[in-house]
Parts: sequence; structure tokens; C-alpha cells
Amino acid sequence: MSALRESIYKAGGVATASSICGVSRRAIYKWLTAGALPRTEYTGETNYAHHLAEAAAERGHPFDAAWLLAEAAPKKTVA
Repeated sequence: MSALRESIYKAGGVATASSICGVSRRAIYKWLTAGALPRTEYTGETNYAHHLAEAAAERGHPFDAAWLLAEAAPKKTVA
């Protein structure tokens, strides 16, 4: 299981993650398909990893947001 998929599962699933992050379920599925959090997470525009980590901790499945950021970084491609 990928780090992103595991984190979303620990936070309560796709529906819960979409609510926590304020995005659609489709957006969460796009993250899962890409295997990465969106670019905005790395430019400081959003804080999804932190929100998911807080929700997971409340459910008794803690993880570090920094770990998720490192594991779910977008892959660099050469144009």
C-alpha cells in the first residue's frame, strides 16, 4: 500500500479525507491515481498532509505529516 493510500485510510477513507481537506472525492482519487499530493502542498498553498495526520491521530492511527510529504511527493519529469 502506498504511503498516500495508507494515510487516507488511517484518516478515515476517501469521503472523510475529502471533507477534512475541503476538496471533492474526485480530487482525492486523482491524488491516489497520481500517487502524490498536489503541487500546492509543496508550495505552501495547502496543508493537506497536516490535516490528514491530525485526523488519523484522532482515530488512533498517528503518522507524521512530514513523512507523508516526503513519501507522496510528485515525481519530477523531464519535458
